Amino acid sequence: MPRIMIKGGVWRNTEDEILKAAVMKYGKNQWSRIASLLHRKSAKQCKARWYEWLDPSIKKTEWSREEDEKLLHLAKLMPTQWRTIAPIIGRTAAQCLERYEYLLDQAQRKEDGEDTMDDPRKLKPGEIDPNPETKPARPDPKDMDEDELEMLSEARARLANTQGKKAKRKAREKQLEEARRLATLQKRRELRAAGIGSGNRKRIKGIDYNAEIPFEKRPAHGFYDTSEEHLQKIEPDFNKMRQQDLDGELRSEKEERERKRDKQKLKQRKENEVPTAMLQNMEPERKRSKLVLPTPQISDMELQQVVKLGRASEMAKEIAGESGIETTDALLADYSITPQVTATPRTPAPYTDRIMQEAQNMMALTPTETPLKGGLNTPLHESDFSGVLPKAASIATPNTVIATPFRTQREGGAATPGGFQTPSSGALVPVKGAGGATGAVNTPAYVRDKLSINPEESMGVTETPAHYKNYQKQLKSTLRDGLSTLPAPRNDYEIVVPEQEESERIETSSEPAVEDQADVDARLLAEQEARRKRELEKRSQVIQRSLPRPTEVNTKILRPQSEKQNLTEQQQAEELIKHEMITMQLYDSVKDPVPGQSQHKLEQLQSYFKANPYEDISQQELAKAKQMLTEEMEVVKERMAHGELPLDVYAQVWQECLGQVLYLPSQHRYTRANLASKKDRLESAEKRLETNRRHMAKEAKRCGKIEKKLKILTGGYQARAQVLIKQLQDTYGQIEQNSVSLSTFRFLGEQEAIAVPRRLESLQEDVRRQMDREKELQQKYASLVEERDSLYSQIEHITGVRPTAQQLLPDQEA
Repeated sequence: MPRIMIKGGVWRNTEDEILKAAVMKYGKNQWSRIASLLHRKSAKQCKARWYEWLDPSIKKTEWSREEDEKLLHLAKLMPTQWRTIAPIIGRTAAQCLERYEYLLDQAQRKEDGEDTMDDPRKLKPGEIDPNPETKPARPDPKDMDEDELEMLSEARARLANTQGKKAKRKAREKQLEEARRLATLQKRRELRAAGIGSGNRKRIKGIDYNAEIPFEKRPAHGFYDTSEEHLQKIEPDFNKMRQQDLDGELRSEKEERERKRDKQKLKQRKENEVPTAMLQNMEPERKRSKLVLPTPQISDMELQQVVKLGRASEMAKEIAGESGIETTDALLADYSITPQVTATPRTPAPYTDRIMQEAQNMMALTPTETPLKGGLNTPLHESDFSGVLPKAASIATPNTVIATPFRTQREGGAATPGGFQTPSSGALVPVKGAGGATGAVNTPAYVRDKLSINPEESMGVTETPAHYKNYQKQLKSTLRDGLSTLPAPRNDYEIVVPEQEESERIETSSEPAVEDQADVDARLLAEQEARRKRELEKRSQVIQRSLPRPTEVNTKILRPQSEKQNLTEQQQAEELIKHEMITMQLYDSVKDPVPGQSQHKLEQLQSYFKANPYEDISQQELAKAKQMLTEEMEVVKERMAHGELPLDVYAQVWQECLGQVLYLPSQHRYTRANLASKKDRLESAEKRLETNRRHMAKEAKRCGKIEKKLKILTGGYQARAQVLIKQLQDTYGQIEQNSVSLSTFRFLGEQEAIAVPRRLESLQEDVRRQMDREKELQQKYASLVEERDSLYSQIEHITGVRPTAQQLLPDQEA
C-alpha cells in the first residue's frame, strides 16, 4: 500500500522559520503558495499558525489578574463571541478561549476539592494536541529525516530564487537596450565615414547635473538680512563609504559575537557559584507585578484634627487642675492613657477571589436548561453588569489611628480577634466624598467619647424587638454605671414641709383619692409587660430571639427504657440533656404553637406533659448555670488553646455541620447525609424544592398584593407628579427662553448706549455741514441775482429796452 500522509501535527522550529520567510516574500494573502513550501502543513494551518502564534503583535506573556477579570466579565456579557472579545483584551481568540476553559476547570476542581495545581488540560503521553498552532515550536532534531532535509533545501532554493519570470524579463529588456545602443553607435560611425555629420544629441533621463543644480532652493526676491545665518562646514566622512559599512554586519559575525557573549556569561556564573537550575534556565523568571496599595483611610486634615483634639483635651485638663474642683476634673477623661489597638496587626476583611467567583458563575450557567420550563434561577455570586469593563474594587486599610476602645464591638467590625471597632457615625470633620468611589471607610465622628454621650447612629437596633430590648437594657446599664461613678454631693439640703391647717388636713384625709382610668390602664399594661418579660427571661433562647422552630419534634433520639440500664455516667448525662431539650421544645410548641400546627397534636403534647411535667427554673438557678457554663468554656479554651473564633470560621463550620444533616420526608426525621441512600437524598431535595416553591409562591402573591395596593395608593400622586413635572419643565423652558431674550436685549441696550452718542454727533455734524452749505449757496444766489440785475440795467441803458428772460435764453431750435 502507498504511504498516506495526513497534514498537521506539532510545528517544528524549521517550519516556523520557513513560514516567516515565506510571509516576508509572498505576503499574508497567498497561503496556498506558502503552504507549498511546507509538505506537512495545509494553507489553513499555515494561516492559523501565523495569526495565532508567529505574528509579532501577539501577546504571549502570562495572564494578569486584570485580564482574567476582564475576560470573565466580557464572556458574561458576550457569550461565545471570542473574535469580538479578543481585541478588547489584547489577546487572540484562541488564547481567550483556552484561558476561559482553564479558569472554569480550576473553579470545578476547587469545588470538588481536588488539587488545583494539577492541570487537567495537560496532554498525557500518547494524546494528540487538537490545537498545535497555538503551542511553541518543537526544537529540530540533530538527525533530520530525508523529507525534512529535502523540504528545507527546496524552500531555501525557492525563497532565494532571483531568476524568476520578472528577473528574466528585466534581463531581456537590458539586452534589447544594449543592442539598440550598439545599432545607434554603428549607424553614427557609418554616417561620419560618409561625410554626413549628425548632431550628437544626448537624451538624459532625470536631472542634468551639468546644466542644473539639484534640489536648488532659490532665494526670495529683494533684500534680506544674512547676519543671523551661520553655515556649518560639512566635512566629508569617507570612512562610512567602505564596503563593509555599506553592506552592514553579517549574520555570521553577529552569531559569533553572541556566542562569545554567552560563553563569557556562563563562565561568570560558574565563577560566582550560581545554581545549576538557573544555568539551565529550567523555568523562566516571572515578572513581578506592580504593587497596588489600598487607598489611605485617613487624610492629613483628619490627622491635624486628631492633634487639635489632643491639645484641646490637655488644655482642658490643665484648666480644670488649676481651678481645684475635683468634680470637673473627674468628668474629664485622660485619653493619653487610652490603650491603642496595636497589639496585633490588623488585616482587611477576608479577601474573596473574584476571578474564581466569576468562573463559578459561568460554570453554573453552562448546564442550565431552557427558562421556559420555569423554576428557580441558578444561584450565583454577586455580579456586576454596570458596564463593559469590570469595576476595580480596592481594599481599604483598617484605621488604627482613630480608634475608640470604649465602644462595643459589632459584627463585621475589627478584623483582629478581640479588637475594638470605632462606630461609623460619620466623619471626624465634614469631609466631602468620604467612603465614596475610592472605597475608603468613613472616619469615625466621635474620637473622644469615654462617657458615651454621643449615640451610635449606625447600630441597627430596630431590626427585631429582641434586639431593641437588648439595646435598651444596655443603655440603661451603661447609664446606671456612669451615674454610679459620680462623686458624692458636698451640699446638704434641708426639706421643710409646709404647715397645713387642721380643717384642710381633715378634708384631705376624709376624701378618698380616685385614680384616673388612663393611669390604671397604663399601670396594668406595665404590670403585664413586666410579667411577660419575667416569663420570657425563663424561656429558651429560641423564643427570646424569635428564631424559627421545627413543626415536628423528633423524640426518637431518646434511647428506649430497656437500654438505659447499662449506660455510663456520660451517656446518662447525654440522655438527661436530650430529655430536657425535647421537653423544652414540646413546651414551646404548646405555649407558643408554630403556625399550621394541628389541634390534635397539641392535645397529644398536653398528655405528654402530664407524664413528664415541665420544671420551672428560677432566675437564680439560670444565672448560676450560665456562670458555670462560662467558667467551663474558659477552662476548655485555655486547655485546648482555643482563641476567639472569627465569624467566617464559625460560618464555615456551621455550613459544614448543616451539610452533614439531611431531612427525610418519608420518615419525618433528620439523619446524617452520609447514611442516607440516593433515593432518600432525591426525596429530600424534592421536598426542599417544593418547600422553596411554596415559599416563593406565597411571597410572590404577597408582593403582588402589596404592589397593587401601592399602585392604588400612589396612582393619583404619580399622575399629579407627571403633570407637575411637565409644568416644571415648561416653566424651565420659558425661564431659559426669557433669560436668553433678556441677555440679548441687555446686550443690545449696552451696544445702543455706546452707539447713540456717536450717531447723534454724526447727525449733528451733517446738519452743521448742511447749514453751512445752504448759507454759502444763499450768499452765492444773492450775488448772482445782484449781478443779473446789474447786467439788466446795463443792457437797458444801452438798448433802451429791458430784455426778458426768454430773449436772453439761447434758441433751442438753432
